[in-house]
Amino acid sequence: MERINYFRLYAKGRFGRRVQKIPVALPFTCPNIDGTKGRGGCIYCYRGSRPAHLSPGVSLREQIEEGIRRGKERYGRKTLFFVYFQSYTNTYGDREHLKELYDTVLDYEEVVGLDVGTRPDCAPNWVLELLSSYRDKGLEVWIEFGLQSANFETLKRINRAHGVSDLVDATLRAKAHGLKVCIHTIVGLPFEGREDFLETAKLVSALRADGIKIHPIYVMKNTVLARLFLEGRFRALSLEEYVRYAADMLELIPESTVVHRLTAEAERDKLLSPDYCVYERKLEVIARIEEELRKRGSRQGAGSSSGVERAGGNLHKLVEEPGGA
Repeated sequence: MERINYFRLYAKGRFGRRVQKIPVALPFTCPNIDGTKGRGGCIYCYRGSRPAHLSPGVSLREQIEEGIRRGKERYGRKTLFFVYFQSYTNTYGDREHLKELYDTVLDYEEVVGLDVGTRPDCAPNWVLELLSSYRDKGLEVWIEFGLQSANFETLKRINRAHGVSDLVDATLRAKAHGLKVCIHTIVGLPFEGREDFLETAKLVSALRADGIKIHPIYVMKNTVLARLFLEGRFRALSLEEYVRYAADMLELIPESTVVHRLTAEAERDKLLSPDYCVYERKLEVIARIEEELRKRGSRQGAGSSSGVERAGGNLHKLVEEPGGA
């Protein structure tokens, strides 16, 4: 019995075969880096979370074609793909430039989806309308908003330069445009505890997000968080702690919500802590979370409340029926 509604299960049911994401990195930046809203980015940010094997100096077409080649080699020639615009803020540009980039995915018949990572304060209506237009071209379109925490004091401490209200607003507008919304969360941010993690999960549930990403905080060299770590002012969660908290959060997430990520993989030579946030231990971490749920006799959604779901429904009525509230 599957205890977690993984993206691979959702995609197999939706498209009838294996679907893989192709992460791509482009030379975007972020309003929290370029001075528009702040400098330096989030205290944990290292190269905009770009995977080590990706380079924004490689053309988008080359990245997509290499991803298709590798995916078919590993999973078979019938494999389908989503192109995932991953690093930095992938809606932070003018309309013509973004449309040119997004249009590229239309040239590949194996690509059935577009997945765009961004910030909730970088989703004006014209961006949502542009992304929604790809649904008319036959693609499934997801937009991924980085929230990290539902605690506004935490967002200030980690230098996010946006608030929780930005996430609520962007999510409701994106869903009103017919987009699927995935919300990023981080477990173990400075000064947070179990109640904070659960509150974040409850917010994701109340908003009826289509997807969620959960992963532990990790400390990369040459970041503000690294300085706090080296000064002894911060410690990352042990694997046992993370497994327990991730399971707690999953129990509050409706079983219909698609889980896109449950751990993180950093470059080993640049990672300070924790040692389990590397590619080689990814499956171990996921297996430990599944085992924790099994030991509890639990699963994703086991603790979600009808009250939370009703709250989410009421929020959506404000968008869908603006004259009826």
